[in-house]
Amino acid sequence: MGKLFGTDGVRGVANEYPMTSEMALKIGMATAHLFKRSGHQPRIIIGKDTRISGYMLEHALVSGICSMGVDAYLVGPMPTPGVAFLTNSMRADAGIVISASHNPFQDNGIKIFSSDGYKLPDEKELEIEDMVLSDTMTELHPSPRELGKAFNIEGARGRYIVFLKNTFPKEYTLEGMKIVLDTSNGATYRIGPKPFFEMGAEVHSIFSDPNGENINDECGSQHPEKLAEEVVKRGAHVGFAFDGDGDRLIAVDEKGGVLTGDQVIAICAKVMKEEGTLTNNLVVDTVMSNIGLGLALKDLGIEKATAPVGDRYVLEMMKEKGSSLGGEDSGHIIFLNHHTTGDGIISALQVLAAMKHEGKPLSELAGIMRVFPQKLINIDVKSKPDISTIPEIASVIEGVEEKLGDRGRVLVRYSGTQNMCRVMVEGPTDEETARFCETIADVVKEKLA
Repeated sequence: MGKLFGTDGVRGVANEYPMTSEMALKIGMATAHLFKRSGHQPRIIIGKDTRISGYMLEHALVSGICSMGVDAYLVGPMPTPGVAFLTNSMRADAGIVISASHNPFQDNGIKIFSSDGYKLPDEKELEIEDMVLSDTMTELHPSPRELGKAFNIEGARGRYIVFLKNTFPKEYTLEGMKIVLDTSNGATYRIGPKPFFEMGAEVHSIFSDPNGENINDECGSQHPEKLAEEVVKRGAHVGFAFDGDGDRLIAVDEKGGVLTGDQVIAICAKVMKEEGTLTNNLVVDTVMSNIGLGLALKDLGIEKATAPVGDRYVLEMMKEKGSSLGGEDSGHIIFLNHHTTGDGIISALQVLAAMKHEGKPLSELAGIMRVFPQKLINIDVKSKPDISTIPEIASVIEGVEEKLGDRGRVLVRYSGTQNMCRVMVEGPTDEETARFCETIADVVKEKLA
């Protein structure tokens, strides 16, 4: 058996290793043992998205947790950042989310938060992994009198909604705003509309009827086309698309234009600098961020630091360098002055706050950044050898980089959560960018697919 934890918890196809009920049982046991402390009855909060496999994994986790003498508190369908908030707010010992984020319904995952609401650090994940793979936890079972219990938490959604509303500036109101939300048939389908509605907006939701299999299905942050159509059709001021577990945001302006995560970061960075909340005058982006973000920040007189891909690495660099804003072009955006993790609803509220602050429509605000043409091709691969060790791939990358010069860039990397190689090229024109990307992708397919 190989390594369990990737860049965002444990991931896989439901009912296949490692996303089996047997493995979830062991992860529950190991997590409970790791966070069990003397002096109080330990408790772990469990939330999930709307995948049909969530029921199976949830019950297995509860069984494992209770078998180690720890109580499990269930909140049902809840965005990943909602579980992070509740874990910290309720002084729980840990929080577990059952979700595969933006992946299709047949996938699922398990990610864990510490009591402070931050994702579990690598060393803690390794401890859990060692306990699970060594299979020694049966020796640690408590007596029958010391078994844990399971509870459903009443009012969890309400607590989280109040928290979300408090991230929006009190001097503004959403009265008169018309907003369309795409909740991706996922974890935000109930909670998503509430904060906007309660602050006065007229809210219309699409893709908010989950059936266990339609999460992320041609909707949400990965597929904002229908949202864009709905915004224009309804004459809405703005549209927001979340992913399956609610930690990503893609925004749509009143004309149906789709904004990238980088554009949202640039808009919010400008406002935060003007309001004095952009700590150390610094934004953290990733190696996948568009060239245009760096140029926009430079024009604004804002410093930039670049992290590897993955919101956990963005967060690590933000904490290390004292930045309050960071994120990814995919829509994972962290406002560290509001939350410990990326939160799509909080990001949407900050976009609305920026629109109020600037007194301009989102289409106008989006002009703060020129988005350089970018082409991304995902290739399913059988293995993940070091790219630099494959001469043919290294050669074609070098050739494209020479032709682009300082007019663009190339990034070829493996996905941290799937058996996939991502080929990304940015360039001066759509035609050149697509051609260069396909040239590299063809060689990657030949050697790795």
